[in-house]
Amino acid sequence: MSDLFERVTGDQDIFKKIASYIPGFKGYIERQNRRAADKLLREQVSLRYTELYNRASYLQKDIADSGAIPLLDDAEAIATKLRTFADKIKTASYGYSGFFDAVKINEEELAQLYSFDAAFFELADQIAGGLDNLEASIGSDGLKAAIRSVDTLARQAVETYERRYEVITAGSRQ
Repeated sequence: MSDLFERVTGDQDIFKKIASYIPGFKGYIERQNRRAADKLLREQVSLRYTELYNRASYLQKDIADSGAIPLLDDAEAIATKLRTFADKIKTASYGYSGFFDAVKINEEELAQLYSFDAAFFELADQIAGGLDNLEASIGSDGLKAAIRSVDTLARQAVETYERRYEVITAGSRQ
């Protein structure tokens, strides 16, 4: 995450650099930079899950071609979860609220959001490995178990998103 924050802060225009010397304005700029970094991070998470969705969708054809028609609904459920998740994370609230935003996020909550976002990448790697296993299992007796495993991981991504959302909405109740 610090790489994204440094990338955003390094790209500031000269006005922002000068304005950062004004008392109280520096904190505002830092919050805005954190919001921009959070947006970049979420876009990357969404892109990764969109790639996983595409792969899961392509594997459905291979499953059908292998004659495992009864398992197509389960495979479609995985693709749907991945697509829904990618769309949700892409449109999620920013990780740090501006002064006039309805939902306020403090530094502690922001750290929690970053932890959730890191978990999304770890889950994406696990899902990719699960899709590798699923692909290798096509045409074998292990296909149903491979589908179930990937479905569980996709569900974990959605549940992690829901916990992330709870952190954001908890900030609005303060």
